[in-house]
Amino acid sequence: MDYVCQVTDQASTNVICIRTRSSVEELPVVLGQCYGELMTYMQVHGVGMNGAPYVAYYNMDMTDLDIEVGVPVSMVTQGNGRVESDILPSGKYASTLHIGPYSTLEPAYRALMAYMENHNLKSNGPAYEFYLNDPQDTPENKLETKIQFIVGN
Repeated sequence: MDYVCQVTDQASTNVICIRTRSSVEELPVVLGQCYGELMTYMQVHGVGMNGAPYVAYYNMDMTDLDIEVGVPVSMVTQGNGRVESDILPSGKYASTLHIGPYSTLEPAYRALMAYMENHNLKSNGPAYEFYLNDPQDTPENKLETKIQFIVGN
């Protein structure tokens, strides 16, 4: 698959999120639990979703991933328990779109990293994966994942 990479300016985004740790093997279970907690929080507090759910990866240690599981929301909220209120920062983001199973994201990351290197861009934060469609009702080969990094020179 050929990846189109680009840099865009993005405004800050209100989110609710859960920061946790997981091995790559346990990731599907951990993500399911976290998204369940976030959806319950949104229902209880009357908060609407305002964009695609995401995971921010603060490291790439496959045995002990430091992640933030989140959802953009329509309004500023107060956290509750594990659910925290936060903001995805405004700035320049390098991104690409991957279409296919989550297990095949690595070539998209390689393409985006090469693009960043070729354009003298350095990552200024975690790697973000935004899940643009629902794996429960989308065939695996049509899953869309937007990968992005906030960048600077």
